[in-house]
Order: sequence, then C-alpha cells, then structure tokens
Amino acid sequence: MPTPPRNPRASRAAVAVFGAAGLIALVAAPAAFADETAPELVVGGIEPIDGLKPGGTFDVPVTVANKGTGTADKVWVSFSVTRGLEFAEVPSNCQVQHVRPYDEMPERWTAVCAFDQPVEPGVVYTPDKPLRVKALGRALNDELRLRVGDADPGADENGDPPVAGTAPAVKLVEGAAGGAGSARVVDVPVTSVNTADYQVTGAALKGSVGDTVTMKATFTNAGPAWVMPRQGDRPVSVVITLPAGTSVVKRGQFCQAKGKTYVCGMRSLNEGSHETYAFDLKIDKRVAGAKGSVALSIEARPFDPDKANDKADITVDVTGGGSTGSTGGSTNGSGGSTSGSTGSTTGSGGTTGDGGTTTTGGTTTGGNLAETGSSTLPMAGAAAAAVVTGAGTLLIVRRRRAHTPS
Repeated sequence: MPTPPRNPRASRAAVAVFGAAGLIALVAAPAAFADETAPELVVGGIEPIDGLKPGGTFDVPVTVANKGTGTADKVWVSFSVTRGLEFAEVPSNCQVQHVRPYDEMPERWTAVCAFDQPVEPGVVYTPDKPLRVKALGRALNDELRLRVGDADPGADENGDPPVAGTAPAVKLVEGAAGGAGSARVVDVPVTSVNTADYQVTGAALKGSVGDTVTMKATFTNAGPAWVMPRQGDRPVSVVITLPAGTSVVKRGQFCQAKGKTYVCGMRSLNEGSHETYAFDLKIDKRVAGAKGSVALSIEARPFDPDKANDKADITVDVTGGGSTGSTGGSTNGSGGSTSGSTGSTTGSGGTTGDGGTTTTGGTTTGGNLAETGSSTLPMAGAAAAAVVTGAGTLLIVRRRRAHTPS
C-alpha cells in the first residue's frame, strides 16, 4: 500500500501549536497552584543615626512583622554594617561573617540570626535583647542594612567562613502594635563625627631637552576616617596640570585627558589608602619658570578641614643644552634655535614648531607625536616620494607620446 505524501508545513504547524499550548500550560500551572496563604515578612523600627562618636555604641531596635496571611514557621534576620562599624556582641543563634568588597559593595560584617519560632500574621515582634553596634575609630559615613526572610540566606561566597556568636541566644517577643515596617530590606545611614585628611604630593623633575623622565604624583587619605560616598555625592578626583615644555609619552593609570589637564581617580578611599600616578614625560624644550600642579577637585568635603595639602607643585629643572623659550614660543629641535617668537597658528588654535609641541583641541603632544608613538618624518618622506613618482610618471607619458606614430 503506497505511503501518503507528507505535508511538512502541516507538521511544523502542529508542532508549533502543541509547543505553544504546552508552554501556556507550564506558565499557568504555578498560578493555579499558588500558595495564597504565604507569609510576607518585613522589618522596621530603626531611624537614621547621626552624631555618633568613634568608640560610641547604639542598639538596633529592629521589628519583624508578618503582613501575609500564612504563618512563618521560622525566620532569619540579617544585620549588615560597613567597615566603620562592628558588632559589640553577637548572640549564639547568630552567625557572623566578614565580607570583602566586590561589585561596588563596600567591605562589611554580617550577622545572620535564626529564630526557630513561628511569626504569626498581623503580629509585630522584636528581639528580647537588641543587637548592639559600635563605631570604630575610622567611622564616618556608614550604613546598617536589615533584611528578613523565611529561608536561610546562607553565607556570602566572597566572605570568610561564618563564626557563631558567643553571647546568650535571643528570641523574638511580641512588641507594641503599630510598629511594623514596610520592606523586606531596609538601609539605615549611620553618621559619625570624624574627619578624613585628603592629601596630594607633587614632583621635582630634572633632565635635558629630549630626555624622557618619570613624574610621580600621589593621593593619600591620611584618615583617621574612611570615606564611603553616598548616593548623590560627586566623586572627588585628582587634577594634574603638566609643566610647559613637556609632553606626555605615557599617562598615569586611572587618568584621562580633559583639556590641558589630566583627571585621575582612585581605587580606594579607606583610611591610609594611597594612589600613585606615574607619567612618562618628554622634555621638549626649556621654558623659564615652567611649573605644573597636582590638586584635588573642587567638590565639597566637609569632613576634610585641612586645605593646606590639597595642592602641590610639579617643577622641571632643564639642564645641559637647549635654549630657553617663552611659554607661547616653540623651538625646532635642531640646534635649539627659535623658529618663531609666538609660534605659528595651526588647526584649532594650537601652536607648533619644527620640534616643539602641538596643541589641537586641548590635547598636547610632542613634535614627534609622543602620545601615539608615530612621527612626522615618515609622512614627509611619503609626500616627497609621491612627488618624485608623479614627476616620473609624467616624463614617461611624454616620451610615449613622442614616439607614437601619427
């Protein structure tokens, strides 16, 4: 008996319809079997803390409430503090873990407390003894995070192994009505009375015209406090202005060109943190009184009252051969003679000389294009070769025309 012809389009359509129907069934299944009596846990009970002094302590009067319709058989409350704070004592039913900074999260300590008791809907609970937190000598702008759940959150994989507390265990007791929170996670700012001294240092360079020298400027947070930027804070940066007569061969790490300056960031604002910005500079010419600077940007820093160390000089002592030019002049680099008293105009308002510096759009490079590693000499040679080649081609064409029979 012959086999009937197969319709591939119909087969694919049937598979598609079946697949879509199966997907709808899978998506609808959880909704059909959803638990309408699940607990909904929230935390609250604590306001922002201000005016804390290093060495001082405060209690965390946290509340736990169940806004759902089902009972939570067991709950876990997590307390997390940033590195300016620490737990004064930890109950034995809590696990403490030190967590290293990652993904823009600061270093912190977390205490996860397990309460093996039911939390009924509509009831507000609080620990029978509040957790106590202490401000360290480096405290300034810190944060306390509270979190509640009906499942063990487990240890953070970026932290050290958790350690059980040694103080007597605590339990949840029924608190005053009306003190329920509204969220599962709550962040509470903790501000201490403290200072942090931001400092910069400059450099004194020395070399001959044509030398490449290394300039090292530094940023330091001399403490005693660490600084955690809060949402909305403008980041502080280090602004480096290089001495006239020099050009950048290699810029410092974490630095970007912005006009005639370099704006640099830092990896850490912890107390004692230190950042070095190393630039390789070529001394293009000698400029009398040339001086650059390294300075902190102008953002407000109320925690840093000492402004005397917010700016430092970068000087350059040019020795040996070479001639002295004005800031606006340029030298041709072949014997040190001056090619113009004020320099010639080029591009977008910069000045250029045969061997001097070129400024275009606020970015300064050496006459040999030190920033890119290229040179003007190959370009000039290529242009000359093009002229010679063109002349030769014209001569050949003329000769061929002279020998073409009429």
